[in-house]
Amino acid sequence: MDSSFILLEKLVLFVEKFEISEPLYCILLFEEETHFSVDLIPYHANPKDILFLSPYQLFTLEMTSPRTINILKFHGDFYCIEYHKNEVACNGILFNNIYQVPNVALTAELYEEIMAIMEKIDRLKMSPASYDQSLLKTYLQLILALASKQKMVVNDLQLSRSAYRDVIDDFEQLLEKNYIAHKEVTFYAENYSLSPAVFAKKVRLKWGKSPSKLIQERLVLESKRLLHLSSRSIKEIAAALQYKDKFYFSRFFKKMVGVSPKEFRKQVGLSIVAKKSML
Repeated sequence: MDSSFILLEKLVLFVEKFEISEPLYCILLFEEETHFSVDLIPYHANPKDILFLSPYQLFTLEMTSPRTINILKFHGDFYCIEYHKNEVACNGILFNNIYQVPNVALTAELYEEIMAIMEKIDRLKMSPASYDQSLLKTYLQLILALASKQKMVVNDLQLSRSAYRDVIDDFEQLLEKNYIAHKEVTFYAENYSLSPAVFAKKVRLKWGKSPSKLIQERLVLESKRLLHLSSRSIKEIAAALQYKDKFYFSRFFKKMVGVSPKEFRKQVGLSIVAKKSML
């Protein structure tokens, strides 16, 4: 995969609404306080926050004044976050994390350090005759490592400050074990001896999303993983996720992602991991 699959843009936006939904991983660095949404869920970013998007996530920015955003985009075949999980544990922390906010608060020093790395990437990309692909990957990996470390520090601080405990605190673990076999909210509500309405209220209060939304997002996440990381057919993936047929699965996927499973795989491609398994 050549260096055209890592792109850096500095956008000064004057439009009222700006959207991104691409078959690429995106890293957005905000210079100003920003209100935005990811997959129609609203969030807030402070100045010097960094945001991580997985392929085909919908990012929407509503603006009342100009905004400057630095956007670094890369293809999964340029840097596969799953394949490099032992080097940088960013999958499930920065990307593909349905339970936490997608942006990370950076210190002023860390913001400047990441900005400096992005500028190095830009200079390297501006000299195609002398670019070093391995160096580009190293720069990207450094950004991911720095942000992952900061995200884990922020998570630990938030956990230590939270004195509030609820019966549904282990819902993440329960969902991880059961989301394929049990796609209905009532199963999870009954596990806590709660009515669906009370359970939904508690989940929304803690995670900012309805339980049905979290179940759907977890299924989409696994669907994307299988489409990108395995060479299984759409029919086989539908069966693995316990959908009654591939057509029902395809309709669900397209409704949630905006493209069909076939188109998603075509746009994102098979990862290095999947290609190796075919050899």
